[in-house]
Amino acid sequence: MEFFRIRRDIPFMENALVFNAISFLTFAAAVFFLFSRGLHLSVEFTGGTVMEVAYSQAADVEKVRRSVAALGLQDVQVQNFGTSRDVLIRLPAQKGVSSAQQSEKVLATLKAESPDVQLRRTEFVGPQVGEELATDGLKALAMVVVGIVLYLAFRFEWKFAVAAIIANLHDVVIILGFFAFFQWEFSLAVLAAVLAVLGYSVNESVVIFDRIRENFRSSRFRRAPVPEVINNAITTTLSRTIITHGCTLIMVLSIFFFGGETLHYFALALAIGIVFGIYSSALVMAALVMWLGVSRENLVKPEKKTNQDKVMT
Repeated sequence: MEFFRIRRDIPFMENALVFNAISFLTFAAAVFFLFSRGLHLSVEFTGGTVMEVAYSQAADVEKVRRSVAALGLQDVQVQNFGTSRDVLIRLPAQKGVSSAQQSEKVLATLKAESPDVQLRRTEFVGPQVGEELATDGLKALAMVVVGIVLYLAFRFEWKFAVAAIIANLHDVVIILGFFAFFQWEFSLAVLAAVLAVLGYSVNESVVIFDRIRENFRSSRFRRAPVPEVINNAITTTLSRTIITHGCTLIMVLSIFFFGGETLHYFALALAIGIVFGIYSSALVMAALVMWLGVSRENLVKPEKKTNQDKVMT
């Protein structure tokens, strides 16, 4: 399915150096902000108090969030848990205030507005648990990267694997750079979005890789230079890219605007990842493949000589 078809190939590779220079500057800025400002980690990573309260009727999460914020507590997470009557509250650790004192203060505030609220449980999430979550998250990211490299190297060629993983890690670092620069809260949901972006970007890379391989095998491009082959691959998949990513971005933006506070940064990370994923797959990754010296011989097996050919030679 195509909304449109471009008759003439767009010369993307002629401006590859410019595109990659922009990517490098963006990447360098993201790394700078990551080291200078760092990530604003949520309670899951830093430790804090977790409360579960229950109402006799459906809880007004926004009202609960405002009540807790009125206590002067920052970075508080409030969300439904299980049913619409159950609410989970995550409070950041405070110096000189115990977990029990925090929970009592919050419960008293909630009871003042809704006497029917009941405390189901309260527990303290220590920094050790947060450190373990951070470590497990990095391990998950490393496993995803290794899996992507092995898959692309096996299905295509090692040059494609190297180019794809550089482009995809470029997307991840830029997402983290945005969160570091604006000091948006980095939670487990955002980490899940980052891992999802990795897989999403790989999908786009594989589509372009497939078209590049088909072009190399086609008689039309048998003697064509590599930039021309890559330009055609990107151009012919452009309609599919716009349809796929456009529909996905619409859904992500609907989550961003209407999904509530809990899914706000999750959707934001996905939106940034989708935009830069399109850019890196089409303009960064393809240029890296070209500069690594991919050729027809890398993807097309030489034809075996038949007995008749051997006799003629």
